[in-house]
Amino acid sequence: QVQLIESGGGLVQAGGSLRLSCVASGRTSSVYAMGWFRQSPGKEREFITAISRRTNSTYYVDSVKGRFTISRDNGKNTVTLQMNSLKPEDTAVYYCAAPGSGTIWPPRKYDYWGQGTQVTVSS
Repeated sequence: QVQLIESGGGLVQAGGSLRLSCVASGRTSSVYAMGWFRQSPGKEREFITAISRRTNSTYYVDSVKGRFTISRDNGKNTVTLQMNSLKPEDTAVYYCAAPGSGTIWPPRKYDYWGQGTQVTVSS
């Protein structure tokens, strides 16, 4: 089993920045990628970014490209999401996740989840 614990999030004005972090524990040797999803009220959970733990492969959904940056520190089993130029439409609960097997794609393989952290962007 793998446990994921997020930190960061909060309330920020449009145009501002926030940083989310996620620490993995447990059987981290079986984790080959980590990523972030988000979910707004009334919307489906959205896969927004992921990073391979072994290569430089990353994924970003179009809506966050150029604004969000995912990075990893394998020694600390941590992945960080730096979010800049935040928009009100970025408001959501953000979840850290890891696939049970394979690498960053497809989203349906993400079996391990954090508890979620709220990000609210005011206009």
